[in-house]
Amino acid sequence: MRILIIEDDLRLCDSLRYQMEQDDYTVDTCHDGEDGWHMIQQQSSDVILLDRMLPSTDGITLLQKTRRAGIHTPVLMVTALGELSDRITGLDSGADDYIVKPFAYEELMARIRCIIRRPIQWNDTQTLSYGDLSYNATAKELTCRDKTILLSKREGALMEFLLRNTEQTLPRSVILSRVWGPDAAVEEGNLDNYIHFIRRRLSSLHSHITLKTIRGIGYCLEEEHV
Repeated sequence: MRILIIEDDLRLCDSLRYQMEQDDYTVDTCHDGEDGWHMIQQQSSDVILLDRMLPSTDGITLLQKTRRAGIHTPVLMVTALGELSDRITGLDSGADDYIVKPFAYEELMARIRCIIRRPIQWNDTQTLSYGDLSYNATAKELTCRDKTILLSKREGALMEFLLRNTEQTLPRSVILSRVWGPDAAVEEGNLDNYIHFIRRRLSSLHSHITLKTIRGIGYCLEEEHV
């Protein structure tokens, strides 16, 4: 699991990173809202720990910006503000959970595990568009210009996840966790098969969108410039 910590308390940040890495998690850290936004855009995390009070861009503004951009990575808001109105504001802005400082490390990790177990909850947008592609998630119809094809359930779930994270490098582990589920017993070859299926679908539609392999990491859905 990859965890992004956006926290301006350097001591707390270093302590959490050390404990999480001891538990075999991959951890990225930054200490202000502007750097946090760049990291959210440039990499795919399984969970974001987001401090509410940050330099340059506060946590609520950063969270709202993240959700408006169509990024649905689970967010656990971490803050010293424990009033009910503060918790409501954080949750209404798109946080998946809220924990108040000071907290026990064991409780924090229990909340993270709970978030990861939840199924993906997309917003109400049924049709996703990128480049020359349009995908109706309800009907599982992928359209390119005047041609439409029907995807299988798993192909559709993978296509939807890719379209909601275009131009981002998505590690294989993240794709498996978010499309198949964190507890699913999936062989690596299964993902390879469905990547091949998606590429074949894009080729049959003569789309300018490609599913690029990022060597040693995963995949990225991007538009060819012709």
